[in-house]
Amino acid sequence: MSRTVESVPRWAVVTTFVLSIIGLGFSIYLTITHFQPHALVCADTGTINCAKVTTSAQSYFLGIPVAVLGLFNFVVMVALNSPLAWRAKNYWLHVARFAFTVAGMGFVLWLIYAEIMIIGNLCLYCTGVHIVTFALLIVLTRVTPTQLGWVDSAPLE
Repeated sequence: MSRTVESVPRWAVVTTFVLSIIGLGFSIYLTITHFQPHALVCADTGTINCAKVTTSAQSYFLGIPVAVLGLFNFVVMVALNSPLAWRAKNYWLHVARFAFTVAGMGFVLWLIYAEIMIIGNLCLYCTGVHIVTFALLIVLTRVTPTQLGWVDSAPLE
């Protein structure tokens, strides 16, 4: 059985690519400031305290800095959301795009919990990554099921 890949509206291609580039920018900055904390520009008092969040025990996952994981994620997402990748006929590439986003959102939910419940502070740059990831999930949830033939519906516009 052959799997077909339908085209998606241009707005989805442009939106996901731009969001991925924005997420990459946040991730580059967070990775730099992970290794060079003096470069971090953020409030350090009250609820907003980027330094406390980015230097907490929760800023590591399996010994790897979360910022580096975010950087890896958004390098992959820029590639998967590039206009060239959207035009690809490879079914599994489009599945991977959606799977990466769902996994990323799951990780973001853990990070939000950690910031609020464990650390007790929020990082504005991390929140930027969270918002971008959520926006990607919304767009891809809108277009991927139809694109991959998981649901039958009218063409996306």
